Amino acid sequence: MHLLLLGCTGFIGYELVPILLQAGHQLTLVSRKSARGYELERSNGQIDWLQLDPAISSSWQNPQLTRALSQAEGVINLVGEPITGRRWNASHLKILEDSRLETTRLLVEAIAISSSPPGVLINASAVGFYGTSTTTKFVESSPAGDDFLASLCQRWEAAATAVPGSVRQVIIRIGIVLASGGGALGKMLPAFSAGFGGPIGSGRQWMSWIHRSDLCVLIQKAIEDSAWSGVVNAVAPEPVSMAVLAKELGLSLNRPSFLPVPGLILRFLLGDGAKVVLEGQRVASERLGQLGFSFRHSTLTSALAAVTSGRSHSNRQT
Repeated sequence: MHLLLLGCTGFIGYELVPILLQAGHQLTLVSRKSARGYELERSNGQIDWLQLDPAISSSWQNPQLTRALSQAEGVINLVGEPITGRRWNASHLKILEDSRLETTRLLVEAIAISSSPPGVLINASAVGFYGTSTTTKFVESSPAGDDFLASLCQRWEAAATAVPGSVRQVIIRIGIVLASGGGALGKMLPAFSAGFGGPIGSGRQWMSWIHRSDLCVLIQKAIEDSAWSGVVNAVAPEPVSMAVLAKELGLSLNRPSFLPVPGLILRFLLGDGAKVVLEGQRVASERLGQLGFSFRHSTLTSALAAVTSGRSHSNRQT
């Protein structure tokens, strides 16, 4: 298939792009980044690179992007500034919103007027859609929460679902993505490797996670299999508490993991954004079972062993 990819040159795209190439797909990547260092020569001509900002309307008037969209049989939209990592203030909240809402709105408008619209749109969302709770278990049919992140996810999904009815659409609500070299776990690994790790906040908050490899295969299945449509929670079968995550990570690295990070410090650093880490949600997926999806890393032990291989001399079996 010819695929148009937005937001796929970062943490998730690092693994997703090779998987799609191996499956024989022809890719056009749209990114604000330069292609320098991306090793396009190793793609055997399967990648076209457009250095454009998809959150700017003028980008969608570019003839190369217009042509790429008309040739695309499927579109994958993962665009969005990271939710954590910077203090939430008015300017950063606008960045979080615009990077998701404007890109998706402009993409959907371009699809609507395309001479040959794609057959499928895969659009990212997040499990933050459900709000936070220590007691409630959320599935795809659960209602939205009422905090900022839940509102953002609702608006993001609404923008994506405005595609023409001829376009099969899959909304993927992504949990915490586990992999080395990035994401939330990537920020935790140095402290744990040095023996200074521990649970963040109370440790009782739920962490609904998925290994990056499983997420990428899930996206591949969604683009290729016409049985996939609607909302799918991209989470592994076993959500855990932050305390369990910290303990398992310490064991995987053969390091202690008993030094907690007080929530007050995180609130000072991230403001209201600390809520994403200090509060969580227990999310399961009914749809993945119905679709027959098989996880490579269905347990946290297996996922962390894959993430930390090479960083520890631990001989724990998975």
